[in-house]
Amino acid sequence: MAMEKRIEQIVQITVLVMLIIGCLFVLRPFVTALLGAAIMCFSTWPAYRHIERLTGNRRSLAALMMTLLLIIVVLLPLALLATTLSDSTARAFDWLRAAFGGGLPPPPDWLSAIPFVGGSLDASWQELASPEKLEEALRRFASPARQGLLQLGVMLGEGVLQLSLVSFIGFFLYRDGAALSEWLQSAMRRVSGTLAPGLLQTVGGTTRGVVYGILGTALVQGVLAAIGFLIAGVPAPALLGFLTFVLSMLPVGPPLIWGSAAIWLYYQGTFGWAVFMAIYGLVIVSGVDNFLKPLLISRGSSLPFVLVFFGVLGGVIAFGFIGLFLGPVLLAVGYTLLREWARPSSSSS
Repeated sequence: MAMEKRIEQIVQITVLVMLIIGCLFVLRPFVTALLGAAIMCFSTWPAYRHIERLTGNRRSLAALMMTLLLIIVVLLPLALLATTLSDSTARAFDWLRAAFGGGLPPPPDWLSAIPFVGGSLDASWQELASPEKLEEALRRFASPARQGLLQLGVMLGEGVLQLSLVSFIGFFLYRDGAALSEWLQSAMRRVSGTLAPGLLQTVGGTTRGVVYGILGTALVQGVLAAIGFLIAGVPAPALLGFLTFVLSMLPVGPPLIWGSAAIWLYYQGTFGWAVFMAIYGLVIVSGVDNFLKPLLISRGSSLPFVLVFFGVLGGVIAFGFIGLFLGPVLLAVGYTLLREWARPSSSSS
């Protein structure tokens, strides 16, 4: 009798494990979108609850309104940016070829006076003053630059598809979020016992801190960049500001935008505005990242900046565009839980 009971338990466990493995195989293509939707919904849950109260606690309507809001604020601008970037790549290289077809202008007098590197910079500039040499340099630069821009466009296009799926999943997570939260808390209590409330609070605070830190810093940098472009007279300041917002989530992303704007201003003959754009971009746009992002992230967890850096790069490589948020959040949660687990207990002190 005992042997039959044991065999029955083994069969039940085997069937359960096989069922779990089967479910994981089915959901494997959607794991990234599921995690991204969970992070998005959790981070914006207070806004959803506010909309839910405004709609008279009609959860489906509130979930639909919240999903449409995220599509309008995030998905549509990203799709517009991806389309604009792919259409503008060829025109940008045609403009470069037309603008510099006659070679560079003579180098400014102050260039050779720069200590240590002035002589070599002046010599390189004078060499590129030849149309043939400049054409050759542009040809060498054009291929990798065009490839990089095309890859960026592809990544943004994939991001649009991923965010579309995230938005679709997000509707159901918003609508059924309260029930899912109770189920998760019950499951965590079974697994970790009395540690569950503190564990969920740690994970929640870390997730919000990282997402708010990355998005908040990117939003501030995008707005500041748009203001700088507007002041300096750079065309399409709003579009360039949004592009700065997107690239701000990547390490050393904003200098690609404001640096290009400074170069464009210089070759338009407005040297003073070019210097202003370079200083403004370096001190204001890029400088705000050095204190605002750690400040916002530290409100949820004391996460080292190097983990954010690796999380963004590794997340993009592993998960695509959604990895901008998913990578840092996963590393932050893992780091925070490991630190809590390794912390000496009060009883041993």
